[in-house]
Amino acid sequence: MPYYTPREGGEGVFSIAPVPLKFGAGALDEVGDDAAVLGVTRAAVFTDRNVARTEPFAGALDSLRRAGVEAAVYDAVEVEPTDRSFKDAIAFARTARCDGFVSIGGGSVMDTAKAANLYASHPADFVAYVAAPFGAVQPVPGPLMPHIACPTTCGTGSETTGVAVFDLVDEKVKTVIHSQRLRPDLAVVDPRTTYSLPGGVVASTGFDVLTHAIESYTARPFTARERPQPPRGRPPHQGANPWSDLGALEAIRIGGACIEPAVNDASDHQARDRLMFAAALAGIAFGNAGVHLPHAMSYAVAGVRHTFRADGYGVEKPMVPHGISVVVNAPACFRFTAPAAPERHLEAAAALGADTTGAAAEDAGPLLADRLIALMRATGIPNGVGAVGYGPEDIPALVKGAAAQPRLLVNAPRPVGEPELAELFRAALRYW
Repeated sequence: MPYYTPREGGEGVFSIAPVPLKFGAGALDEVGDDAAVLGVTRAAVFTDRNVARTEPFAGALDSLRRAGVEAAVYDAVEVEPTDRSFKDAIAFARTARCDGFVSIGGGSVMDTAKAANLYASHPADFVAYVAAPFGAVQPVPGPLMPHIACPTTCGTGSETTGVAVFDLVDEKVKTVIHSQRLRPDLAVVDPRTTYSLPGGVVASTGFDVLTHAIESYTARPFTARERPQPPRGRPPHQGANPWSDLGALEAIRIGGACIEPAVNDASDHQARDRLMFAAALAGIAFGNAGVHLPHAMSYAVAGVRHTFRADGYGVEKPMVPHGISVVVNAPACFRFTAPAAPERHLEAAAALGADTTGAAAEDAGPLLADRLIALMRATGIPNGVGAVGYGPEDIPALVKGAAAQPRLLVNAPRPVGEPELAELFRAALRYW
């Protein structure tokens, strides 16, 4: 494995901390028994108002009741949560007298439950656990209450990661709380929850699957890091490694084949089932390897200005859904990163469905970018950063927001500074 060639004094170890996962139609109907096994007697059930009206959510509540687990429902989670909405959820969790959490919804719901669990278990000032440069990055001092994460969209992979993403409103940027202790104790993935989703939601979350997987596969190798001292200082996101490669490449293959039918034909349950499975694979991969440039840039795209209204989300406030904020950057990013690891980018392009027959190293970036663009056009994704409300005059603010994501930028296979970010945003304004 030449990509993982060790170097003198460098990292030679990677670690794996996968979340136990239950997958299949009907899995949500067993969540009560799952909670009881974890010792939960009264669960804080986190969701949003749209999911709270669905049949799968009602079935999950009934399952908890049958298992003798009380449920305190919090249905005020915001799509694309903010520091304010996190604080509201934390206040609920601190007074709910619960001994466990069940989150049923998209990434926003699962991330909000992670934050509420953290601050209810280990109270602190809000900035205490937030990532640099906006927070104090204090380590989580101990275990959290049990958390069962139940995704209802085929995309974020939050059910498998120790990351909670939110919009820091005053700074006009997204940031995170991240710790291995935030990982849910069980992921319950029931693909039936996606059958009623609008195509626009499936498109956004589905491209989050693809970018998670491609970024994980093309991230700089774990052997490029310095060996941590002490060993417990090894970061949760370690760079590409042989373990993450397995899930990432398969997620790219499945997602590339399924995203068009899953978005464009709600009756194609098999396509949505497979995309849901790809999301879990990609979550396992990036939860270990991490992501890089498209996600670093996405935090600025989602946070600097709120004027875009996405199809299918049914929310009052303008916002750029996470998957869209990522994929509008991705073609430009992969053209840029390909020269650092052309073989990896060619393999990703082929897995995504591009014809790489006879391709040379210099073809890797264009092939991968063009295949992504073709899928974006086929599924109604906006045409670049310009189509979600930005112009050339916004590039300095976008660069500032992306530059504030050092944990993501350092994971890119090529060094990136503010001049490179400016060029990438300029290239991402329009693709066709």
